[in-house]
Amino acid sequence: MPTSGDVKIRTLFDAEAIAARNEALAREIKAAALDRMLVVAVLKGSFIFAADLIRALHRHGLKPEIDFIYLASYDGERISQGQVRLLRDVQSDIRGRNVVIVDDIFDSGRTLAFAKESLVAGGAARVLTCVLLDKQVPRAAEIVPDFVGFTCPPVFVVGYGLDYRNRYRELPFIGELAEG
Repeated sequence: MPTSGDVKIRTLFDAEAIAARNEALAREIKAAALDRMLVVAVLKGSFIFAADLIRALHRHGLKPEIDFIYLASYDGERISQGQVRLLRDVQSDIRGRNVVIVDDIFDSGRTLAFAKESLVAGGAARVLTCVLLDKQVPRAAEIVPDFVGFTCPPVFVVGYGLDYRNRYRELPFIGELAEG
């Protein structure tokens, strides 16, 4: 990977498009009529998306509780290592709850499947999934997100919480990371 001076980031989804899509996702989630909703954000990549989505849910009259699950599968690389590791589980009692998992990117499907299986095993009544990006790549797990922000081409993306080795998360847009 090039040094920061050699990096080019081509915008795929700008801040305005992301904000509009968050509002639309909040309407879709509200239509699912989930009582006692618990939003579980997958760390680290989803933290900005989850925060904006939760505020959009509030604007649409919802009052979800919020918790986090910390999973790892990339370990600083551009390609998943194929194994999902649980670094921190949810702390909330999920038994009988309606849970919406919020994740940044759906690619292989392993992370989302792992999180969903974990929450179902913990006794959640219903587990729905919401992803910011549906990356158009072959899947390694049999799962389909319930709510999708954007369809993404098969490129490496950063910004709006997504990173490369903990860099570029702060960008207000999502872009393709390419060598200069």
